[in-house]
Amino acid sequence: MDTITYTAARASLADTMDRVVNDHEPVIITRSREQSVVMVSLDDYKAMEETAYLLRSPKSAQRLLRSIAQLESGGGQVRDLTE
Repeated sequence: MDTITYTAARASLADTMDRVVNDHEPVIITRSREQSVVMVSLDDYKAMEETAYLLRSPKSAQRLLRSIAQLESGGGQVRDLTE
């Protein structure tokens, strides 16, 4: 994750925003005498919110993590999507 100053972010705002969106990499923006902030794309933010929602319930989190472990150990099945 890159870190830039507020001054640098302001001077190249459009380029910084494009980089955040295209690379799916947040950027930390530091400010003197104030807390830093993180710039993240809207799509990535929505994905983080969805993940947090799914993991909020302990039962749901356990099921999801079990499924991920099963898939990573070769236990998944390829299926066609039908409409």
